Amino acid sequence: MNAVVYSGSNYAEWRLFDRERTIASFKTAGINPYFNDEKQIIQLLSKNINLIHHAEEIKRIYFFGAGSFTPELKNTVHTAFSIFFKFGKVSVEHDITAAAIACCKNSPGIISIIGSGSNAAWYDGKKVKPNNYGLGYILADEGSGNWLGRQLVKGYMNETLPEHIRKKFVQRYDPERTTLLEKIYRQKQPAVYLSSFTEFFVDNQEDSHIKGIIRAGFDKLMTTYLLPLHDEHPEAFLYFAGSVAASFQNELKEAAAGANLKVATIIKEPINNLLTYYANRT
Repeated sequence: MNAVVYSGSNYAEWRLFDRERTIASFKTAGINPYFNDEKQIIQLLSKNINLIHHAEEIKRIYFFGAGSFTPELKNTVHTAFSIFFKFGKVSVEHDITAAAIACCKNSPGIISIIGSGSNAAWYDGKKVKPNNYGLGYILADEGSGNWLGRQLVKGYMNETLPEHIRKKFVQRYDPERTTLLEKIYRQKQPAVYLSSFTEFFVDNQEDSHIKGIIRAGFDKLMTTYLLPLHDEHPEAFLYFAGSVAASFQNELKEAAAGANLKVATIIKEPINNLLTYYANRT
């Protein structure tokens, strides 16, 4: 039995499989070595009945996760998984590698994730070319759920939201300034909290102000990351993965068209494509 895992900061998607037969599909909390140490990861794994039941049967684990991009951070996940899955061989890669495999398979392309965070890279059909784009939820994440939530909360706090949007925000969240600041500045994983406001954007995506925020985020993503990659690879198409990319496809395609970039594929979750890819290799 094998396992493939795709994890963002919010949650991780799991598929347990034996050749072409899927044995279990489920979610756990997200596994990000920036926020979770080895002990915390093992505790998380130990809470899931599927993993407890099958831990000793799993012989190969393919893990792809946000934050797993340096040897040290990869090793945090690798060590925890190796302790829990005693008889399993563990492979740990960054989430953008998963998106590249899921979207492009063995073909080259410019790959971008837009979910709770955002990132972009060139994929040559075999490997993702390293770059300096993954700067995280404070310095980057343009167009992501974290970025959208930040604009919404900041607009509310600065009293710059249109009145009809402010009323909807208040009615839905009953926000207090001290509570918002506490959750953003003092609680763990503020990006997870900020990205939770993505649902508000989904439910109000036909509103012109909301559309404007979404489009502004995607425009920043294009100019900051995707246009420079396209300048290096002018014939390449764009491939997108992630919940935000899938939820706001029209705005994303408009932003790409405005930058004279061509979109090939937009998928919400790479996990099922990853399952197919690795099931066919075993």
